[in-house]
Amino acid sequence: MHITILTLFPEIFNGVFESSILGKSLVNHTWSLDLVNIRDFAESKNKEVDDKTYGGGRGRIIRADVLAKCLDNAILKIGETPRIIYTSPRGKLITQNKIRELSDSQNIIFICGRYEGIDQRIIDAYNVEEISIGDFVLTGGEIPVMAIVDAVVRLLPGTIKNTEFDDEESFNNNLLEYDQFTIPADVQINGKVFSVPRELTSGNHSVIQKYRYENSKIITAKKRPDIWAKFVKSKFEK
Repeated sequence: MHITILTLFPEIFNGVFESSILGKSLVNHTWSLDLVNIRDFAESKNKEVDDKTYGGGRGRIIRADVLAKCLDNAILKIGETPRIIYTSPRGKLITQNKIRELSDSQNIIFICGRYEGIDQRIIDAYNVEEISIGDFVLTGGEIPVMAIVDAVVRLLPGTIKNTEFDDEESFNNNLLEYDQFTIPADVQINGKVFSVPRELTSGNHSVIQKYRYENSKIITAKKRPDIWAKFVKSKFEK
């Protein structure tokens, strides 16, 4: 997979993408990355990339002419029409199923907005897909793009060794992941002893699997009733 990120602040990504699993998989050529500074395609003396909106209103947006040149250059480098994604509060809320779909892509271009966003004509002309990571507003699109890239890259073959545990991850099968424990089996915190559930120390695989499944259901119903409703519906349909 090749990922291209169009941004006004390419330096923001260096620490994140050079560290841990993302950094190792990048070095091992599991995926490749191209960070492109949108400002490099501004032709004005001051390299301005934004301006006031037509019709008035607060804030400024990234200009269509500058961003179009940036996009055309990125597409030319790739040699084919890639998937183009713009992270925006107006986008469809991303899910793990969407992450799996994106992980099958060969080339993705991410546009990181700033100020009040980007010119609508870019979205229309390039058939840009808008995606949101949640119902809240950030200063720019860099952090959402980091989150999406992290989620996508970890699904690529060779990124994580223990892929056999993917089905137990949160959001798979419309359930949150079960509680996790490690040694010691008993630990004293604030004068009270907390113990690992006896099912997990039984050594009986079927007992452990049953406990974890029931625990996942309890957690999902309690913490995310919206996901629990999907789980119940899926079981009912089956």
